[in-house]
Amino acid sequence: MPLHRQSQRFGRAGVNIAQTTICGWVKAVLMHLISLYDLHKQYVLASRYLHVDETTIQVLDDDKKGKTHQGYYWLYHNSEQKSVLFDYRRGRDHEGPDDILKDFQGHLQTDGYAAYDHFDKRPGIIMLGCMSHARRKFYDALQNDKDKSEYALVMFGQLYALERRMEDEGLDKEEVLKLRQEQAVPVLKTLKEWMLKELPKVLPTSPTGKAMSYFLKRWDKLIVYTTDGTLKIDNNPVENAVRPVAIGRKNYLFAGSHDAAQRAAMIYSLFATCRYHQINPYDWLKDVLERLHLYTTSNMADLLPQNWKKNQ
Repeated sequence: MPLHRQSQRFGRAGVNIAQTTICGWVKAVLMHLISLYDLHKQYVLASRYLHVDETTIQVLDDDKKGKTHQGYYWLYHNSEQKSVLFDYRRGRDHEGPDDILKDFQGHLQTDGYAAYDHFDKRPGIIMLGCMSHARRKFYDALQNDKDKSEYALVMFGQLYALERRMEDEGLDKEEVLKLRQEQAVPVLKTLKEWMLKELPKVLPTSPTGKAMSYFLKRWDKLIVYTTDGTLKIDNNPVENAVRPVAIGRKNYLFAGSHDAAQRAAMIYSLFATCRYHQINPYDWLKDVLERLHLYTTSNMADLLPQNWKKNQ
């Protein structure tokens, strides 16, 4: 809920609190969490497998005289620890992920945005594509070429049905790898051969042509998930973490400053990680604020949401 709306709500109850006062309280609390956020960042980025995505946030900018600046939250999701990092940047170019991922080594899964392309040339990084994005383009092409789009969607459906079945059965990574090699790889090869055959028959600029080109261009990255049972078929884990931001944008519309946007990124990171671990964020925050002064850098990790619940 936007802070000005909270101030109005208190006012209707007879408690008059200036909006600047509430803003000051929120800022003071979040300043106490900087060291915890920095530690959280280290833990998330220590993973050997990250999902990455980005989303917009409007920010008031003193240099633009009352107009808002379109900034970006970059999200880094650690599937192994079930944790997510939000990092605010003023732009959508590659400088943000370049800075955050300067020491990263491992698998990096993205939606195909060009700002990530150069990571493919970095030693120690293996790029993965997002099957969900490839499938979505054929949904978009249904009205353009129903028969071809439906055929592709049926094939994608087989891949996702396998993933759901393995998850429902709770298979370990070795069993997942085995089934993907036996069942998913043949489907993928059939899909590729079909697209290579059908692509010359459609207009390159048509929705169907674009969908096929998207898949074929990213083929090498889209099939990487079949080589390791710990990898995901798509980038949906991090995209799910974006949703609270989308809801928030409709309510508060913009952040009051670039610093405020980064402070919001801190609490988005910690609260989203609480949600992954089925922790009530209010309970977590209240406990952390009451006990944070008792902790040092040597044991502060116990307060991180991914560790907090087991230490209760």
